[in-house]
Amino acid sequence: MEPGHTEPEPEPEPVSTEQVAALRRFNRYFTRRIGALDDHYLGQDRPLGEARLLFEIAEQPGGVSLRELRSRLGLDAGYLSRMAKALQAQGLVRLSVHPEDNRLRMIEPTPAGRVEVKEQNRRANALAAGLLDTLAPGQRTQLIEAMTTSQRLLRLAAITVELVDGASPDARACLDAYAADIDERFPEGFDKSDLVAPEEVSGEAGAFFVAYEESHPVGCGALRRLEPGVGEIRHVWVHPEARRLGLARRILTALEQAAAEHGCTVVRLDTHATLTEAQAMYRASGYTEIPAYVDHVYAAHWFEKRLDTPLF
Repeated sequence: MEPGHTEPEPEPEPVSTEQVAALRRFNRYFTRRIGALDDHYLGQDRPLGEARLLFEIAEQPGGVSLRELRSRLGLDAGYLSRMAKALQAQGLVRLSVHPEDNRLRMIEPTPAGRVEVKEQNRRANALAAGLLDTLAPGQRTQLIEAMTTSQRLLRLAAITVELVDGASPDARACLDAYAADIDERFPEGFDKSDLVAPEEVSGEAGAFFVAYEESHPVGCGALRRLEPGVGEIRHVWVHPEARRLGLARRILTALEQAAAEHGCTVVRLDTHATLTEAQAMYRASGYTEIPAYVDHVYAAHWFEKRLDTPLF
């Protein structure tokens, strides 16, 4: 086996019918157990959809746009509008136009709406406490840990990693956030002139991926061609609130696939001495440390990975 060569990672197994059935079975049990099917959720005079919408509105003290709510909750625009009007008719919310953008419809709770949300929280807390109270302390801990793991994996499953143009607003916004992040972490700071240029990571020259959670960019990664058959991975970054989900590994995989599609048999990268978690991820992903392949002011470790036979 050649130095630095790693066995190709196995193809992910397809989702089995048993796994699909298990997830659906859990969904059915959970929604029934918390009363999601009841037209009077938590004993109040409204179904879960309206109750959840009122809760989300009350979470924003200064009001929130219907557009943001639609994105956050993944609701159909017509369905959201009908629920908002129903809550308005009951005196629980106020609808208005944004003072600086008349295209945005704003919604905020009335005093009566805040009173109802306070009571909703009290009842929801009582329901949760009642469920946990039937379990032994160790079982409660086990349940909470299992739910935490489930939430983390469901978040990761819902995030998409999409190929975008290197000059797109989302790509540049991610790079700006990346630069600000590592500027705080590097003892010497970070000069934004080190960021890749759009033309280096677009079209035939390379690739740029952005990770989206509920339509918001939460991560990125770039690929550029170093020489024929060799690609370089740059700026793999995940927003602090989306870390520890496994998202960086997913972005890295997308970049490796793009490298293969661009005819690369090898990908290289470097990383700063302070980024120990990145070094660990690269090693766990099949990268081998190599001598410096480029003089880079921020690099202390250089890595390489050989890819499968290129697609083109």
